[in-house]
Amino acid sequence: MEIRLSGVVNDSIVDGAGMRLTVFTQGCPHHCLGCHNPQTHDPQGGYIGDTDFILAALAENPLLDGVTLSGGEPLDQPAACTQIAAGAKKLGLNVWAYTGYLWENLLEKGTPDVLRLLQHIDVLIDGPFLKDERSLELLFCGSKNQRIIDVKKSLESGSIVLWKAQQDF
Repeated sequence: MEIRLSGVVNDSIVDGAGMRLTVFTQGCPHHCLGCHNPQTHDPQGGYIGDTDFILAALAENPLLDGVTLSGGEPLDQPAACTQIAAGAKKLGLNVWAYTGYLWENLLEKGTPDVLRLLQHIDVLIDGPFLKDERSLELLFCGSKNQRIIDVKKSLESGSIVLWKAQQDF
């Protein structure tokens, strides 16, 4: 399946727990002031990639703990990202995703494709990057308003459950 990408980084240690393959999707409606990846904002930028190529890269690297869907805004390409996430789960890998959307809004207003994608995500970092709340001391977040959400536990409980760094997948 086609996916618009800004890039793919193998062996990342900054985009979630453990060794990761990070998929930077192209296109983002949030345009956060001070964004770390402003080159990903243009929805017509980047290049067209293929989810099969990404899944092959995941399968070829035995050192990976998981895949991270970043951006841009990965939840704006839910069908392609679901294919990546589902394929990663079949390989025994965990799935993290970054979104500028809030968890509550995703559940309330999310399309069926977005809700399907959430079913395959283990950890979701939600919320826009806020320059005034930027901190280099945060684990896996850029600003203090962002939350690291344990998606499975949150869906089961009906309320937000934050991810704990020491937990296993």
